[in-house]
Amino acid sequence: MNDLNADVRLAKQGSSEAFARLYSTVYKDMYHIALYSLRSSHDASDVVSDTVLDAFCSIKKLRDPECFRSWIMHILSVKIKRKQKEYFAGSDELTEDTSIEGFDFESVELREAVERLDTGSRLLLSLSVLGGYSSDEISKICDIKSSTVRSRLSRIKEKLRLELTPDI
Repeated sequence: MNDLNADVRLAKQGSSEAFARLYSTVYKDMYHIALYSLRSSHDASDVVSDTVLDAFCSIKKLRDPECFRSWIMHILSVKIKRKQKEYFAGSDELTEDTSIEGFDFESVELREAVERLDTGSRLLLSLSVLGGYSSDEISKICDIKSSTVRSRLSRIKEKLRLELTPDI
């Protein structure tokens, strides 16, 4: 953690090498979260790129070096929400590109059940399951109460469990 804090301090002073090291600690999580939320590898890549650019330009605004992960994930969640609004506005057509590189689903049924979730639910689930974030961290990233995060995650998981459990 000390290396991370040192890299944040160096990045705040303008070191692109330090920022690249910071980025290397979060890029896979960022991409997977964006991909699950947007279901398009092109849009996921675009959103991650935009996030990194904004984070690099505004790293000096980061107050607490230990909050780097949640800070950059907050930027990512805002970018994802904006992209999702574009989908609903009709300015971009959704593509059928749902390939997920480097990540295997245990079953087709699970993938299909996750894809049927609304966009907000997919974001919360991906932050929790793929990103490993706690409800408190997710609440900071998404600007919602941690109790709301816990209850929504519980409902999402129960919905998936009911969909995936065969009737006996």
